[in-house]
Amino acid sequence: MKNVKKPLIIMAMAAFALTGCTDSDEGIIPEEIPFVPPTAEAFAGLRAVAMENRLQTTSFNAEDGVVFTSEKGVLLTISGGCIMDTNGDPVTGEVQLDYMEIFEKGNMMVTNKPTMGVTPEGDKALLVSGGEFYVMVTQDGEELQSYCAIQMTVPPDLTGGIDEDMTFWTGAIDDDGNLAWNQKERNDDEGGVFIDHNQYFVISNQFGWTNVDRFFSDARPKTTLQVEVPEGFDAQNCAVYLSYDGEENALAQLDTYDENTGRFSEHYGQIPVGLEMHIIFVTEENDEWRYAIQGVTVAAGDIYSFDLEETATASEEEVIQIIAQLP
Repeated sequence: MKNVKKPLIIMAMAAFALTGCTDSDEGIIPEEIPFVPPTAEAFAGLRAVAMENRLQTTSFNAEDGVVFTSEKGVLLTISGGCIMDTNGDPVTGEVQLDYMEIFEKGNMMVTNKPTMGVTPEGDKALLVSGGEFYVMVTQDGEELQSYCAIQMTVPPDLTGGIDEDMTFWTGAIDDDGNLAWNQKERNDDEGGVFIDHNQYFVISNQFGWTNVDRFFSDARPKTTLQVEVPEGFDAQNCAVYLSYDGEENALAQLDTYDENTGRFSEHYGQIPVGLEMHIIFVTEENDEWRYAIQGVTVAAGDIYSFDLEETATASEEEVIQIIAQLP
């Protein structure tokens, strides 16, 4: 299914003074003002603000370590004497902890932290998340390293309860700013996810992005799909996400854009035929989010299309609530 794209023109209504109108004013046709898409910098800045809004910080002495309780109730423990600089030398004195936690798909979207896991074949497929976490320690602006285990205790009720299939993942951000997750074996060197006393225990040996995840599972035949975005938009100033109905803590992203067709694509062939989902187009306008959402049932080889006239604007908080209301 494909919609015909409409011209990118936003009508600007002419402003008339309440006094001084004459008969000659009648019949004036409002001037059409061409729509100007946002810059890549404006869109990246909107995402950066969302990240900053989720940043939690504290200071501690490296020799003492820290036990930090997050706003969502995650307990983070960094042992004393376990922090080193990039040369491998022990760090002493005051350091700063930067921490972020992301659970719901609306927060995943505004921060551009979807749950796309790298498969053994090198493709990407949707992950269902028990929580995405960013942990970094710095001193005088320099990122530091840990040579001891970093521990987190994560309440599973934040993501619907214990899931025995959850495993440990680390995040890598590419040159385009997109995040992909890589699964790690559960062992002493790589860390892992353990379940005890109805809690997720996450053990990591490095700072950065980590995740409690499992692959989304659906036995139906799979397909690819394409999404055409309005004229003037590309991978630099907009994004397209997929919200699978029934999955509150998962968000897929179409991370491949074809300049010749003007389409984003899921080219790995991981979308179940018959899946009910919502396609989300987002961009920036005047420091707010411009978005559109289409509910669809996937058919093989589908092509979907967004027109600018379908979109609306919302604040960060508003667009998160809109995404949260999706089935």
